[in-house]
Amino acid sequence: MKHVTLAALLAGTLLGSCSQQTQPQEAGATASTATEMKDMATLFDQYWEENSRLFPLDATAQGDNRYNDQLPNDGTREFREKLRTTYQSYLSQLAKYDREKLSENDKISYDIFKYDLETKLEGLQLNTWMMPFQQFWGLPLTMGQYGSGEGNQPFKTAQDYDNWLGRVRGFSVWADTAISNFRQGMKAGVVLPKALVVKMIPQMTAMVVTDPTKSLFYGPINKMPQGIAEADKKRITEAYKQAILTELVPTYKKLGDFLKTEYLPKARTSTGIAAIPQGAELYRYDVKYWTTTDKTPEEIYQTGLSEVKRIRQEMEKVKTQVGFKGDLQAFFQSLKTDKKLMPYKKPEDVLNAFRAIQATIDPNLKKMFGRTPKTPFEIRQTEAFRAASASAEYNQGSPDGSRPGVFYIPILDATTFNITSGMESLFLHEAIPGHHYQISLQQENTSLPKFRRFAWYGAMGEGWALYTESLGKELGLYTNPYQYMGALGDEMHRAIRLVVDVGMHTKNMTREQAIKYMMENEAISEDGATAEIERYMAIPGQALSYKVGALKIRELRTKYEQQLGAKFSLSNFHDELLKDGVMPLAVLERKMDAWAATQK
Repeated sequence: MKHVTLAALLAGTLLGSCSQQTQPQEAGATASTATEMKDMATLFDQYWEENSRLFPLDATAQGDNRYNDQLPNDGTREFREKLRTTYQSYLSQLAKYDREKLSENDKISYDIFKYDLETKLEGLQLNTWMMPFQQFWGLPLTMGQYGSGEGNQPFKTAQDYDNWLGRVRGFSVWADTAISNFRQGMKAGVVLPKALVVKMIPQMTAMVVTDPTKSLFYGPINKMPQGIAEADKKRITEAYKQAILTELVPTYKKLGDFLKTEYLPKARTSTGIAAIPQGAELYRYDVKYWTTTDKTPEEIYQTGLSEVKRIRQEMEKVKTQVGFKGDLQAFFQSLKTDKKLMPYKKPEDVLNAFRAIQATIDPNLKKMFGRTPKTPFEIRQTEAFRAASASAEYNQGSPDGSRPGVFYIPILDATTFNITSGMESLFLHEAIPGHHYQISLQQENTSLPKFRRFAWYGAMGEGWALYTESLGKELGLYTNPYQYMGALGDEMHRAIRLVVDVGMHTKNMTREQAIKYMMENEAISEDGATAEIERYMAIPGQALSYKVGALKIRELRTKYEQQLGAKFSLSNFHDELLKDGVMPLAVLERKMDAWAATQK
């Protein structure tokens, strides 16, 4: 999955900032239309400037370094009110434009902008602020990623080092507000499940050290560039030791103590979000937000059941192909324990196996994609401090290419890393041509307004990444039945999500029942299933976006293959799909139908 920050999620925004050029106007556009298009481009530009100030962590992630010392207290009512007035103001301004007079690309911008602002305003009416972070996403974890020196925060100059200290000061204030919001949630009955809080406590205590040089946040000091003056090096080193011992450690300790002594006893024993006040409305919003469709939870649940059934039949074929005699459950068990499926000795072996996958698909990618990104790409092991609770993920590069796109793989023990974990499909999804192609091409497209260059819609973004897993055979992968079984396992995993996410949040399915259902239908360990199910408990609806989006992209491809026959070009289809960035699925279908009409 692509990494996003919780602050952005809770505000209903997953976007960022950078420079923009306006679209060339269509032939025959009137002077007034041209002015209107120019004005609208300015409107988008102003919005993006404001959004970057409101969400400086996101600005940093997109390579806009103007706010690298800032960390707003986004848990306050004042901050939410500021968002509400900002979004409403831009929505009112957008209403002044006549959509029908706009160019095709500006119509897409108009539709996305309107959809986005309306969705955010709806999200601000919900009570999610009473649960400011959880074990999967949230500022206490993001701080570790940014401040380790291995993430988005730059540490190249003395100013960069000073900037980070500004964010450290902001974090202490943020944490006090988070505790206050949790307490209001405790009074209102809007609390996280106990099972999640138990996982959050060690994440906080892991940051508590007595020796500052042993802190994760000392990482940038260990890697201080040569070009920084000696006097600055000395001053910065002292400042970092101070910040770790007097601000970061006490803040993490305070959060950990609060969660353990006050919050855990009041956390809920129920699994689904329906158990809290407004829970049912919140889940309906989450489903709409993450799938960008009007599909009902029930519709999605039924799709999940039929997909699970279909993929199980494919798995049975692989079991027969490799000559396994027991039932599917026994086959899953053997996949988890068979030593020949765990050939690696050290983390570097695992990383090299992923590099080999990249080398295999490289020649075939050229037949499927006319345009590929310029942004560099790297494969890295997930940092130790978050590896235990992390999934493999993609962290986007910066638009100017100065920071590569990174595919992170958590490797807790290389000797137990199993090839049937779906290594080939995982690489296609998280790396190439999945997230790295889609996100990089979008960021690099300077003809898009900023709010589109850095937009994120899980249904299309994760849907695209899951769709690319289905390209494995066309790309020269899945020749080994065990790797193909891993790919089927990955697809099954996304189908199961439709069943358990809706099941937990609308049908009283318990955490334990959901874990059991997952283990019955895929080769996953109990620990693995538990981490996944707890993630869906923490972020209701997010896990639905993958399969819903992938099914829509596959449906569009099949539709145009039938409509266009010999005139259908897979490379052109992929290029068209990616060139304008992510968007809600209904907007995507309109755009792709218009493209197909030009191909005839």
